[in-house]
Amino acid sequence: MSENFDVIVIGAGPAGYVAAIRCAQLGFKTACIDKFVDPSGSPSLGGTCANVGCIPSKALLEVSHNYTNTKNDLSKQGIDVYGVKFDLKKVMSYKDSVVKKLTSGVAMLLKANNVTSIHGTAKLLTNQSVEVTDNKNNKTNYQAKNVILAIGSTPIECKDAKYHKDIIVDSTGALSFNEVPKRLAIMGAGVIGLELGSVWARFGSEVVIFEAMDEFLPMADKDIAKDLKKNIEKNTGIKIELGTKVTNSTTTGNSVKVTYEKDGEISDQEFDKLIVAIGRIPNTNNVVDPSVGLKLDTRGFVEVDKYCATNIPNIYAIGDMVRGPMLAHKGSEEGVMVAERLAGKKTELNYDTIPNVVYTSPEVAWVGKTEDELKKEGIPYKTGSFPMIANGRSLAHNDVRGLIKIIAHEQTDTILGVHISAADASELIAQAVISMNFTASSEDIGLIMFAHPSVSETFHEAALALQGHAIHTVNRKK
Repeated sequence: MSENFDVIVIGAGPAGYVAAIRCAQLGFKTACIDKFVDPSGSPSLGGTCANVGCIPSKALLEVSHNYTNTKNDLSKQGIDVYGVKFDLKKVMSYKDSVVKKLTSGVAMLLKANNVTSIHGTAKLLTNQSVEVTDNKNNKTNYQAKNVILAIGSTPIECKDAKYHKDIIVDSTGALSFNEVPKRLAIMGAGVIGLELGSVWARFGSEVVIFEAMDEFLPMADKDIAKDLKKNIEKNTGIKIELGTKVTNSTTTGNSVKVTYEKDGEISDQEFDKLIVAIGRIPNTNNVVDPSVGLKLDTRGFVEVDKYCATNIPNIYAIGDMVRGPMLAHKGSEEGVMVAERLAGKKTELNYDTIPNVVYTSPEVAWVGKTEDELKKEGIPYKTGSFPMIANGRSLAHNDVRGLIKIIAHEQTDTILGVHISAADASELIAQAVISMNFTASSEDIGLIMFAHPSVSETFHEAALALQGHAIHTVNRKK
């Protein structure tokens, strides 16, 4: 006889485990099903983000940043350090320990909130029935009043660069190299490609990124994207080849020959490794039985309304499986929203204020509209910006790269977008998200007192600059 639940969540990534915890907090009998295993074959909760995505990549970014900072930059502050080196085996061990702590923490949180954790591969059947197959191929059926699909996404494979052992790899393989590649190629200058390229360039790789599009980071504001590209190429030596399409790859021994086309010319180069980072697709294959009738779009995403309800009553989908940016925090908040709406609350998400971050050096973060988007929509706007080099705390930190830019409506002064390139962009962007959620104007921000000296003052100064009242930079003439 199958066990019955009020809610079954399929997937224990940032969307799924958060949804399960919130459902349980609201009094629902909840189960969370997940199939992820660690290298030893043991269940490991937290999904792609915790196991082979956000968390391990940020651990490696932090270590590599500390290494290059100690090696190259501390002397500018009067600290001389000699013989700086790193032990890649210990670096990877540290990365794995960070992952273990977080995934163990997710398991603890599910248990503490009385969520039943089930390990295995789930398949949604009709009438909210879920079949789970364990690692011994035993099948068990569970029944639920409501099912939340949170199965995440997987890297897109490329027909011109098929995975091969540890030479041609996806983002997961790129987090576990056992030696630093002398020459490293990356397909894709998106968030994943830039972050992984930064890690290995800091550790000593000669990195070339091939990007088929002519524009760098087209989703970001042009001023910020331009600033980031300049800093990445200058500070890491990464070569970013825009308008360059990889047409073939051939492995020989322990290397790969990458053939590419640029401006109509075909060329090739030899590399030790090739990372394929051309995007991700939703995990919707073989998760839902066709008899359920779940509606997908042409790209394989589950179709949902603004509350993440599917076309099937009592079935919901959240996170990377549905429309919108593939971001952990977006999935988590969708999980909370669905849980609370199941409890009768009227929770909604503001999809216009989702923060985006690229964890390069400097970091890049943005929320809201870009200038190009506003021009296309015919919305009148004004801008104000402030350079980090004029900020006292940034000077003291010995990192004055970047700027902050605020875009506001020309008539109402309501903030429409904030775009940041700075060492602390991932932290600074929260101020912008809060401001925009409360429909603040640039004048509102200009009237608020900020601590001095702090990097957060740049947000204040950019708002003042928009009004022509900046104190610590020369105001742009109207």
